[in-house]
Amino acid sequence: MLWLMRVYILTSMKQTTNIPLAGKPSNVAAMAEGAVQKNINTILDMEKGAVNSRSAAERVADKTTKFAGSTPFIIIHAVWFIFWITVNENLVPGIKPFDPYPFSFLTLVVSLEAIFLTLLVLMSQNRMTKEADKRAHLDLQINMLDEQETTMILRIVKNISTHLGLQDEHHESIEELVQETDVTHVAKTLDEKTMTP
Repeated sequence: MLWLMRVYILTSMKQTTNIPLAGKPSNVAAMAEGAVQKNINTILDMEKGAVNSRSAAERVADKTTKFAGSTPFIIIHAVWFIFWITVNENLVPGIKPFDPYPFSFLTLVVSLEAIFLTLLVLMSQNRMTKEADKRAHLDLQINMLDEQETTMILRIVKNISTHLGLQDEHHESIEELVQETDVTHVAKTLDEKTMTP
C-alpha cells in the first residue's frame, strides 16, 4: 500500500510542480535545503515582526529584564553593597557615614529598585506570554491542517487500493483513520481525563 501512496504523490508532484523525479541526489538535497532555508526565513521574519511591534515601554522592560538577569548586574550590586556598608560603618577614612546601621536609606533604595524591577519583569513576561499564545494557536492551526491533509491522503490511498482490488489487512483501523478528527471531542475527552483524580 505504501508504494501506491508514493506513486500517487510522486505523480502529483510531477504534474503540479514539473519537478524532475529522476534527478540526481544532489538535486533532491538542494530542494530540501531550499525548503529548510525558506522555513528559517519565515521564522526569522515572524521574530522580527514580533520584536519590531513592541512598544517603547516593552522595549525598556525587555532590556532591563535582560540586564537584571546578567552577571554584571550581580557584580555591580555586590560592589555597591560592600562599598555602602563599608563607608557607613566608618571603615573608609575621609568619607563621613551618611546611612548608619541599620542602613535605612539603603533598604529604601533597594526596595524601590525591587518594586520597579518586578513590574518590568512582569511586563516583559506578559508580552512573552502573548507571543507564546500566538505561536501555540499557529501550531494548533498547522496541526489541524496537517491532520486534514493526512486524512485526505489516506482516503485517496484507500480508494486506489479498493480500485486495484488489493486486500487490506487493517481494514477496521483504516476506516477509523479516514474519518475526520473531531478536535472539540478530543479536547473535551482530554479535559475529562485530566480532571479525573
